[in-house]
Amino acid sequence: MPAKNDSPGAGDTPTKSEQTRALILETAMRLFQERGYDKTTMRAIAKEAGVSVGNAYYYFAGKEHLIQGFYDRIAAEHQAAVREVLDRETELEARLAGVLKAWLDVATPYHEFAVQFFKNAADPDSPLSPFSPESEHARVEAISVHRQVLAGATKTKVPDELRDILPELMWLSQMGLCLYWIFDRTEGRERSYRLAERGARLTARGVSLARFRVLRPLVREVHELFTDFLPGMTRMLPAPGGKSAE
Repeated sequence: MPAKNDSPGAGDTPTKSEQTRALILETAMRLFQERGYDKTTMRAIAKEAGVSVGNAYYYFAGKEHLIQGFYDRIAAEHQAAVREVLDRETELEARLAGVLKAWLDVATPYHEFAVQFFKNAADPDSPLSPFSPESEHARVEAISVHRQVLAGATKTKVPDELRDILPELMWLSQMGLCLYWIFDRTEGRERSYRLAERGARLTARGVSLARFRVLRPLVREVHELFTDFLPGMTRMLPAPGGKSAE
């Protein structure tokens, strides 16, 4: 049974059903953080939220679907948070740095929770993995942000043959930042913000260099490396030449 998706549109007043779904998700996030993901049951979540177990399962088919709800929430909040940056900035480095720092801002309240369930998400066979089929919606939303980053960088020419590849590689870079952020114990995750700025600078330089035809095969080769060897990526991205990966 798939998780029920009752997310309201922008500006809509949440219905009672949407409020109940949000309450269950909020309660689960709190209990996951307090007790740990593995030790928190759907029954405990339902009891704490003041709903029946059957009602909890009506909205979320299991704990994994609650995490997918969390992923979708982060993706939606990030999409909203980057609008001002993308409307204001036209330089690729500034756009990318703004997007990465906006993700850190959005993720800040969930840091301890992310630490709790990381061991589950790190399993490539887990539905909690950011590369899993179950995480596809949030993953596609995140990659779409990087497409917007490139599309609005008016002074950076992106070769047509790399337009689909680069946003995916930029998202992978964001996943690297996410991993660093999980282990970052500096005040206010200060080092993560510095990494976002320096990573954006390096990425912008790399994209700029990709306009030279001689370097484009190198970018494609990096992409192929990830699609061939990174767990989950072979299911997520097309193989070189437009064929579906096996």
